[in-house]
Amino acid sequence: MPIPATWSSQLLSILRIVTGLGFLQHGVSKFFGIPPFPMPLNPLLTTAGVLELVGGTLIVIGLFTRPVAFVLSGMSAAAYFIAHAPQGFFPAANNGEPAMLYCFIFLYLAAAGGGIWSADAARAKA
Repeated sequence: MPIPATWSSQLLSILRIVTGLGFLQHGVSKFFGIPPFPMPLNPLLTTAGVLELVGGTLIVIGLFTRPVAFVLSGMSAAAYFIAHAPQGFFPAANNGEPAMLYCFIFLYLAAAGGGIWSADAARAKA
């Protein structure tokens, strides 16, 4: 049974929430050790952790989705090229698949918005 096209805004919201929660866990790991982060934080990792915590939370809520997603897309691209690309060309081999996927999902959210179940949608109604 095909998914009706009328579900697209709800599925967009689910994609945003799940992506935000996944991204948020990286910041939680860096600052709260759940799960333990494998290395000490330097200024670059601290900045990434702040963006993951704050940006991930805003994405989950769906508040300021477009600008936040745009910033997080750029951060994910930078993470890929700084941490993963130097280890090899193929994302499957350099462990860069998550960064690559986050980059393009956030880029999509920057264009599409947060969907019907978002603080942005609630603010637009008011």
